Amino acid sequence: MVIRRPFSGEKSKVNKRKMMRNEGNFLEILVMGPEGGRGKFSKSKGVGVFGNDAKDTKIPPQVWRYYLLTNRPEVSDTLFTWADLQAKLNSELLNNLGNFINRVLSFIAKPPGAGYDSVIPDAPDAESHQLTKSLTEKIGKLVDQYLDAMEKVKLKQGLRTAMSISSEGNAYLQDSQFWKLYKEDPSSCAIVMKTSVGLVYLLASLLEPFMPSFSVEVLRQLNIAPETHLSFCDEKGETEKAKKPWDFLPSGHKIGKPAPLFKELKDEDVEFFRVKFAGSQADRKAKAEAEEEKIAEQLKSTKITEGNAKKQWTKPVGSSKSKASETEISISKLDIRVGMIKKVQKHPDADSLYVEEIDVGEDSTRTVVSGLVKYISLEEMQNRKVCVLCNLKPATMRGIKSHAMVLAASNEDNSKVELVDPPESAVVGEGVSFPGYSGEPDSVLNAKSKVWEKVQADLHTDAELVARYKDAPFTTSAGVCKVLSIASGAIR
Repeated sequence: MVIRRPFSGEKSKVNKRKMMRNEGNFLEILVMGPEGGRGKFSKSKGVGVFGNDAKDTKIPPQVWRYYLLTNRPEVSDTLFTWADLQAKLNSELLNNLGNFINRVLSFIAKPPGAGYDSVIPDAPDAESHQLTKSLTEKIGKLVDQYLDAMEKVKLKQGLRTAMSISSEGNAYLQDSQFWKLYKEDPSSCAIVMKTSVGLVYLLASLLEPFMPSFSVEVLRQLNIAPETHLSFCDEKGETEKAKKPWDFLPSGHKIGKPAPLFKELKDEDVEFFRVKFAGSQADRKAKAEAEEEKIAEQLKSTKITEGNAKKQWTKPVGSSKSKASETEISISKLDIRVGMIKKVQKHPDADSLYVEEIDVGEDSTRTVVSGLVKYISLEEMQNRKVCVLCNLKPATMRGIKSHAMVLAASNEDNSKVELVDPPESAVVGEGVSFPGYSGEPDSVLNAKSKVWEKVQADLHTDAELVARYKDAPFTTSAGVCKVLSIASGAIR
């Protein structure tokens, strides 16, 4: 499917903050060509996905706006696929942006003893907090880059930069381990929370030109009047405030009720849309009319018993299936997360095993035992991000219980093994997704059903060193996961 590039001279006519702010009109002018390049876009022939089609999907306008603006053609036409829309929604909007905002507001909203009872805490010594100081230096540079991009009407660059602030926020939360600070260092926890809620407000402001309804909803959850005018300019001193995000919202302010900002787009929905919007609008209309006639004929031929007026239904031949065959086992059952090895040492009773403490985004680290001593040095294992399978049943290995498994790739004769590496900027604790596959992972994999063994058979690296399940890459909010040098290797 092809998104048409803008006409020459279009940039000079764009008002940066008012740019297509009316989301209803935005969808009216949305036009995309057929997926997979099967024929060219044609308005006269009704070939493509049009504004009314986008509305029929019930996917919120803010998602369409984000997707189209991140893929905005600037030199040549851009390819569109439903799977790509799904990946950007689930990985970037849901797992990155939505996850950061929801984690911050939900923690503040927790009752006393677990949170701040919805009241923003005071943070008098924020400037002297080292982790916060490091964060604000990064945020200040990103805001400068955002403003420069918007002044030059480089909309895609501006949007990407704003999303980078969300990624930094997620990393800040994980590095701070705020859930521990709440009990162990309350003053530092207050600094982290007040700074983070300031970043939430900053994101609402920076993303408002791109997704205005998103910003309105964030303001509602912050308990700020929706008519508040979000602006960001040097004249009002907002750019300087970005270097002190804890000053955006006052201590004592009571936030509203947190709620998820984005909804996952599932595989079955993607397949439904792909089939529904294939071909021309005339073809779709004819197909819909044929389906209506078929249903009408089926209703006419339905036998009715006079006594109880119940429909008599005959089970179609060949429709019998066991429950086991109906339940497809796929990667969606696995809970794979980005983890950070915080500590590693050799197993005291096994020369071939490491014992690691890995942060996977929970209140405490997980103890993991891995048979990697022969392949990866102790130094290489220290303080690195890894892909961790978190829902295997815990197993005791030479007296130490292992609560997860680190994923690694091996060559054909198993003489070489390398860890599957998430991108450096991936958020610790975020789930690894697989475009085209969705669903909630099992809490614990069923050992009798051999779920892991069946899925593992399709885990591999490709010629470009990308980790994949079948054809789907291991995907994080920061990009795909790779190995260092093993091509066409097995992952286990």
